[in-house]
Amino acid sequence: MSFDAALAQTLRTFQALTDIRPQIDQATELVVSTLRQGGKLLICGNGGSAAEAQHFSTELVGRYFKNRRSLPAVALSADGSLLTCIGNDYGYDSVFSRQIEGLARPGDVVVVFTSSGNSANILAALAEARRLALPSIAFLGRGGGKARGLATIDLIVPGDSGRAAQEAHLFLLHHICDVIDADLAG
Repeated sequence: MSFDAALAQTLRTFQALTDIRPQIDQATELVVSTLRQGGKLLICGNGGSAAEAQHFSTELVGRYFKNRRSLPAVALSADGSLLTCIGNDYGYDSVFSRQIEGLARPGDVVVVFTSSGNSANILAALAEARRLALPSIAFLGRGGGKARGLATIDLIVPGDSGRAAQEAHLFLLHHICDVIDADLAG
């Protein structure tokens, strides 16, 4: 794909985010209220989406833009020893759900990032959140895949480009961080 075609596709994707604005606002409010009430975010994804999960938790535990208290967030893809232990003993499909089972407490939120919506370990993470009666947010792309409808709130980025969906996911997590900083800084 040429630069101009890729840029046009990304711009169309970003402009289409207004179509899911109510879900964006719901997800943002859920994250802010969870953190305000002392809950934590358990965040996961595979590949580039694992990087998004780690990016989000870094912005919360460290800092985004403003100085504020450290906020509780765990990127479930960040501990290689734990991932290989669970993968070896229970299978790769369980690498996130097993962590959710052990780390989640009432008042927490599960957040998943996936551009396809079809990864078995993401589906298992959402199922575990539901089993534990935890709210969940799914950052999805390409129509949502099998994950569509499994989360409390779906953020399905319009379009069929996984690349553009990941770019939009980064924009959305930064938007949520802007709201967090405005609400919890100081």
